[in-house]
Amino acid sequence: MHPLEPQRLYQSCEPDQFTFRTTAELADLTEIIGQARAMDAVYFGAGIRQEGYNLFVLGPPGMGKYSMVQQFLETKASQEPDPSDWCYINNFAQPHKPKLLRLPAGRGESLRAHMEELVDYLRSAIPALFEGEEYRNKVNAIQREYHEQQEREIRELSDEAEQKEIVLLHTPDGFVLAPSRNRDVIPPDEYEKLSKKERERIEADIAELQTHLEKILSQLPQRRRERAERIRQLSRDLMLSTVGQMIKELRANYADLPEVLDFFNQVQHDMELHVDDFRKPDETVNISGMTVITQQAFSNYEVNVLAANHKTPGAPIISEDNPTYSNLVGRVEHVSQFGALVTNFTLIKPGALHRANGGYLLLDVRKVLMQPFAWEGLKRALQAGRIHIESLGQIYSLVSTVSLEPEPIPLDVKVVLFGDRIFYYLLQAYDPEFSELFKVAADFEETIERNPESHLLYAQLIATLARKDGLLPYDRQAVARVIEHSARLADDSEKLSMHMRSIADLLREADYWARAAGHAVVQVSDVQQAIDFQVRRQDRIRDRLYEAILRGTLMIDTQGLVTGQVNGLSVIALGGFAFAQPIRITATSRFGKGDLVNIEREAKLSGAIHSKGVLILSAFLAARYAKNQPLAFSASLAFEQSYGMVEGDSASLAELCALLSNLANMPIDQSLAITGSVNQLGQVQAIGGVNEKIEGFFDICAARGLTGKQGVLIPATNVQHLMLRRDVVDAAAAGQFHIYAVENVDQAIALLIGLPAGEADADGKYPVDSINHRVAARLAELARITRSFLRRDGKHSSDNQ
Repeated sequence: MHPLEPQRLYQSCEPDQFTFRTTAELADLTEIIGQARAMDAVYFGAGIRQEGYNLFVLGPPGMGKYSMVQQFLETKASQEPDPSDWCYINNFAQPHKPKLLRLPAGRGESLRAHMEELVDYLRSAIPALFEGEEYRNKVNAIQREYHEQQEREIRELSDEAEQKEIVLLHTPDGFVLAPSRNRDVIPPDEYEKLSKKERERIEADIAELQTHLEKILSQLPQRRRERAERIRQLSRDLMLSTVGQMIKELRANYADLPEVLDFFNQVQHDMELHVDDFRKPDETVNISGMTVITQQAFSNYEVNVLAANHKTPGAPIISEDNPTYSNLVGRVEHVSQFGALVTNFTLIKPGALHRANGGYLLLDVRKVLMQPFAWEGLKRALQAGRIHIESLGQIYSLVSTVSLEPEPIPLDVKVVLFGDRIFYYLLQAYDPEFSELFKVAADFEETIERNPESHLLYAQLIATLARKDGLLPYDRQAVARVIEHSARLADDSEKLSMHMRSIADLLREADYWARAAGHAVVQVSDVQQAIDFQVRRQDRIRDRLYEAILRGTLMIDTQGLVTGQVNGLSVIALGGFAFAQPIRITATSRFGKGDLVNIEREAKLSGAIHSKGVLILSAFLAARYAKNQPLAFSASLAFEQSYGMVEGDSASLAELCALLSNLANMPIDQSLAITGSVNQLGQVQAIGGVNEKIEGFFDICAARGLTGKQGVLIPATNVQHLMLRRDVVDAAAAGQFHIYAVENVDQAIALLIGLPAGEADADGKYPVDSINHRVAARLAELARITRSFLRRDGKHSSDNQ
């Protein structure tokens, strides 16, 4: 086994492959690279107009999927027709059930403005008309007519009474009939002196006149009502002429909209009935020493425009950052009046579904699911194909305030959900309605193939992002370094990362360092400084951990030979930063019944995958060394000085090698560390974080001093993922540090111990002095001990009988 050549440890991007000097010479990227599958799904989902074909865009955050989809939708939406305006108007017959009004794009705002102008004009014009001389003369004429009629009847009664020597007196308490002589009222004492016959005559005349007077007075209320009705009719006629003329002009503007004309008829009729409201002056109210002018409200005639998207041509694209239930489906607000909560149709507020109706609604699925009832409200609207504005208090009978029942609005919207893959698969599994409503999944790739063509496209991408953010141009060496770092982010030397947020952040930080250094263009040194400083900002915990190793607090050997002990490698990811933690793995064995004790599992610190890896070791040992005999040993495996959860099977190869070393009683070279997963056949399988693991062990060895023997064993299938730091590659090129690629456990144990593992012959026997021979011999010895115990136990049992 030979170490990997330095050129296999880092796949560089040669700047000479580029013909440009700086990215300023490159055109903006007009295509979306590496996302053909996802964008085909977006094209399909946005184009099909069948029910339930809404989109779910999958992928981790930072991929740029939102901006890609939005950019496509903006282009598509600009070519689509403008959606209708949706309005609510007053239902004069049933005010608690506002009517829905659908108007062509832009006509809703126009109608609202016209109605506001109409009311404003009437509020100033009507009082002026009623204060005019013509109106007052007509009112005075009506009042004079009734007054003259009343006076005429009273005068006729008075004349009739005078002929009978009776006088009609008008007192503060009303009319009084009294006997008279020569038009003077007869005093009571003189009246008593009159003859009985005379008094009877007078009383009869007064009774007759009283009946006549009562008849006249009984007609007064009716006449007053007639007079008031004539005055009201006069007011209505005046109002009708004024309103009629104004609405006639409006009808001409909306002659093509029958529903609007019907609304005008209702408005005109209601205004005629409530003409006095326009005549009332504004009132002043003193509140805490402040004079507040309260105006008459004419909300009945307003037009509540819920959705009007004519300002931007084409279909609307709405993004709701706070998708609460009410922000999605709308709400009915209330105002406090005299201690009570009241509402009307003008307090109906639109939701994101209203604004996006006829277009596209973009939502973050995590935010929707976090808001109570928002997910159910969204699904209910999509299933019903209409938006029903109803408060949660109404739905669950939590409040008893006066509310409205607005007419539902037909819904025609394409909803696009963005979220991690876990949300998509969980909703598919646990929400049966999800697959009916979101039938199109657009799954974004996290990496693209690395080749000269993609290198050039990536350079264009860098140029586009730099121009978009106002950054300095990048020279081709800097572009090459960004591409190399992108491969490192992808954890694959043959791939490039599509995590646009990370790339954009690197470009901005490199621009900062270039400007700080006074460079006119961003150079490779600026990019490297940005990369180094990104690590520097986050590596405090790594430094403390490595300090503990170097001080001996955490025991890791990088020299010497130890039996049953090997240096394993694990990865710790904190936030966006990952680093390796070298860890000591030990194995012990003894006589037993084939038990392989995973101390981490016994302590409940082992995850399911790690436990599975240990069980695979048992299967491997039994299959290789105990085909024809019992596996008569017990062993224990432990991660020393590990006090947290252990998960993953990337240490199973190290655990197996430590166990083989113990069984063979042959020491492992501690200058080597190992990582890899192993299967039941002894084949080494790929693991994650290979770059971080190699660099982590290298940092410890470099800090103690490189001896030329140190190195790391990795799975051969991980070689394609190597994008190591420059100092590691330089040390490997100088022969100071080595990376070995192993395909099976025999190669790994041979490198660790320094002897051949040995291959079994046709009889299943291993060469003498090979590692496998010594392991097999030890297991055979334990099997013989087991048989001897069984014979002895059997003899003792027979003697006792």
